[in-house]
Amino acid sequence: WSDLGLAALFGALMWELARLVVPPTAPEGMQLPVPRPGPAASRNAVAVGLTAGLAMAAVLLVGPWAMLLLAVPLLLALRMADPALRLSLVAQAVLMALATAGLAWVRATHGQGTAWWIVILVVLSDVLGYFVGRAVGGPKFWPRYSPKKTWSGTVAGWLGALVAGGALIAAGETHAGALVIGPLLVLGGQLGDIAESALKRRARVKDSSQLIPGHGGLMDRFDAMGGALAAALVLGLAGLLPVVGS
Repeated sequence: WSDLGLAALFGALMWELARLVVPPTAPEGMQLPVPRPGPAASRNAVAVGLTAGLAMAAVLLVGPWAMLLLAVPLLLALRMADPALRLSLVAQAVLMALATAGLAWVRATHGQGTAWWIVILVVLSDVLGYFVGRAVGGPKFWPRYSPKKTWSGTVAGWLGALVAGGALIAAGETHAGALVIGPLLVLGGQLGDIAESALKRRARVKDSSQLIPGHGGLMDRFDAMGGALAAALVLGLAGLLPVVGS
């Protein structure tokens, strides 16, 4: 059931992404609240989401070879995308696919404790980045794409990962590698956040959709999580991801 839930989540994310990369309807220098694709583009986006969800279900339930099926929704999305946004579309789709498959793989190979550790690191980084960034301020991390993020908040997220890793080591739940890998996962999450912000700015929209009233879309809520999980998959395949908990 969790694999089917992940596949449905991936389908919804791809639906949002397909709507996001249609030719921008806002004038240069102006942002709309959410994407406003026409009727044809809206239907195509639904097709992208459905095929993406089915393809990811095949990947998670049948095997990694089914990754080839993900080419179908990607090609459908490329057909409707603004040429200037196609490279960003491919990069974001690959990131979301790696993150979705990565969460399932981490749970299967490293256990629920490791999966929860990654989730907690991302939440901790977001909270520390927001409050420390507002309290301390200072130079911006990447002002072109995310003008509100500061270096103070970014570094606070790394320090939070170190403290969390130290606490787990002291409790005997993991080994010293968590002190290195934790901040790297947080950095992956921060870059995932920046990547989505950059895409929205190029598409001239504020939020990826209105699926979550008052909070935007799924991409807005899972951008950092996606970056961290994709990093976890890469680090795990390289044999560097620590096991957390029994």
